[in-house]
Amino acid sequence: MIQARQELLAALAAAIAEVSPGAALAAAFESPKQAAHGDLACTAALQLARTLKKNPREVAQALVAALQRQAAVQRWVESLDIAGPGFVNLKLRDAARQAVVGEVLAGGDDFGRAAGAGPSVLVEFVSANPTGPLHTGHTRQACLGDAICNLLEWQGARVTREFYYNDAGVQIATLASSVQARLKGLKPGEPGWPESAYNGEYIADVAADFLAGRTVHAGDRAFTASGDPDDLDGIRQFAVAYLRREQDLDLQALGVRFDHYFLESSLYADGRVEDAVRRLVESGKTYEKDGALWLRTTDYGDDKDRVMRKSAPPDGAAAADGTQYTYFVPDVAYHLVKYERGFAKAINIQGGDHHGTIARVRAGVQAAGMGVPPGYPDYVLHKMVTVMKGGQEVKISKRAGSYVTLRDLVDWTGRDAVRFFMLSRKADTEFVFDVDLALKRNDENPVFYVQYAHARICSVLAQYAEQGGDAATLREADLARLTAPTEAALMLRLAEFPNVLAGAAAGLAPHDVAFYLRDLAGAFHSYYASERFLVEDAALARARLALLAATRQVLRNALAVLGVGAPERMDREQPVLETA
Repeated sequence: MIQARQELLAALAAAIAEVSPGAALAAAFESPKQAAHGDLACTAALQLARTLKKNPREVAQALVAALQRQAAVQRWVESLDIAGPGFVNLKLRDAARQAVVGEVLAGGDDFGRAAGAGPSVLVEFVSANPTGPLHTGHTRQACLGDAICNLLEWQGARVTREFYYNDAGVQIATLASSVQARLKGLKPGEPGWPESAYNGEYIADVAADFLAGRTVHAGDRAFTASGDPDDLDGIRQFAVAYLRREQDLDLQALGVRFDHYFLESSLYADGRVEDAVRRLVESGKTYEKDGALWLRTTDYGDDKDRVMRKSAPPDGAAAADGTQYTYFVPDVAYHLVKYERGFAKAINIQGGDHHGTIARVRAGVQAAGMGVPPGYPDYVLHKMVTVMKGGQEVKISKRAGSYVTLRDLVDWTGRDAVRFFMLSRKADTEFVFDVDLALKRNDENPVFYVQYAHARICSVLAQYAEQGGDAATLREADLARLTAPTEAALMLRLAEFPNVLAGAAAGLAPHDVAFYLRDLAGAFHSYYASERFLVEDAALARARLALLAATRQVLRNALAVLGVGAPERMDREQPVLETA
């Protein structure tokens, strides 16, 4: 059906050009909301009617007449109907729907993958400061970032996964002083405990290992503790390495990897921050006011200009070089580095609290005079996650050290549940992670519902093999035998997969794949309930098993995009509902 759809899109484009020469309207099909309306729907007549200043149904009639003259329509379409104000519905011939089975089996693990080389893309995500364990917000961001990278790779892009973190500054200084306080025998709440210190028990773990003189290895660094409670710089370096290692382990548990780690300190060490400031000053987009240096971000759509360098405090406690840059200045420098590294497209996955930084960072990189285009970089912002367990919300309190961590979620529910659940809603919507639901082994649990479809198919194909069936012959099946309504519905779902991936990649929306998986699993479970597969009619059995094999392949491919496993065997507590 992939070939049929492509030929029909070309036919629709030709028909649009015939009805409205020169029309700037791309040919596109939609899936009808009701199966009775056909297999494909087209809204072109409604769109053309506005420019042609004609009744939409009149335009639809002309469009249908033009379509009927197209060879592809004559080959693949059984009937064309006009519905409502001017929708054109196409009902495909059985052969058009059946062809997708062979296309999936031929494509295998690459079915749905776009041909050709795409752009080089840098995706930055997680980017957590090494001051504590990763929390649920980082978890959602890790799942989103990794799935978006997978989507882009499936569209041919060359993707670099990057983790940016602050290895200096106030938060790191607070981390070092917190560990040092523990090393000196202090505990949270006791006299002498620093007011701004981190109170979590992980600080005690860091202190114990530092005192023992241990060596820690993280993905980008290693450090051996001196064991000296007065060695504050050594404490800082050890604590950063220790927590970077903990973050690495968390991300490994989630199945997330990175190609590159970028340190904020390198921006200062390499002179990148000063270079960015120089560029901005030379561009004429800065000005001095009240002793501070400002950037005219309003020239680029921001609601007000932003301070780049604060005025020196009255006591003269300025930085050693006489400057105090605000936090968005190194962000601008970092994104200029991204552009200089050849990434014409960069995507940042961040929490919703970063919304205010978008305009000023984009303004800064444009004002630097390096030819960075407007809208660089792209952003995907996600909202908070609420965790429910035992019917109660698990309170998040980072200062108290009692917040839910990434490792907690994985330990409670497993990697697959965490990844699927975190990707099951749009990033910009609030999300409730229900631990109890994630543990259910029935149709109420969406990831179980989808994975169980895959396991069910594996079971049937295993039975076929035990009875002497040869899976290699399934590609030779007579697909014309697949005429049942549930078979037609399932094949249409399979054919949607490449377009779902393309749309999800374009919209940076992996939740579209999660939605698709639930729909595909539903179509399969309905088929499983309505038909038998290991029937005496060998040709019919082979055709149905070929459809099952194709469905298994698409389920596996779609789950892989989300980073979720496709188990071949699963047990269940209650029957899965047999409705789509």
